[in-house]
Amino acid sequence: MSDEEFERQYAGATRRGKAEAARGAHAVAARYDKATRRVVVELANGVTLLVPARLIEGLREGAPKDLAEIEILGAGSGLYWPKLEVDVGVAGLLAGVFGSKEWMAELGRAGGKVSSEAKRAAARANGSLGGRPSKVAGQAPGRKHRRAA
Repeated sequence: MSDEEFERQYAGATRRGKAEAARGAHAVAARYDKATRRVVVELANGVTLLVPARLIEGLREGAPKDLAEIEILGAGSGLYWPKLEVDVGVAGLLAGVFGSKEWMAELGRAGGKVSSEAKRAAARANGSLGGRPSKVAGQAPGRKHRRAA
């Protein structure tokens, strides 16, 4: 990397860092609430973020004493659990990203398997109407269509 390229990237990173700091979306305190099994993150802008530990990649199986040991990284941009060797970005938590794409897909699959009375009732109602409509080539998703007789 040339000196000019380094200076360009450094200036850009500095600008982005200052903009992020101005928004106040960085952690000033973090703790684990054993009673609710949630990670509690206090942000500089006064927002408190509560995230179930089971949703964060690497924390699901953590023991409460290990979950309770949280370090704030950098200028509050990340959190680190040294005993579990897990680190997460605060911006990702705010955006609802709790891990890798694979982890997020697994959370989605697990959520899709959840059964409730409302879900069962919706499935029964859909079934009584003939089930899921067949796809029609060239039709925009979500648009209703008539079935061929």
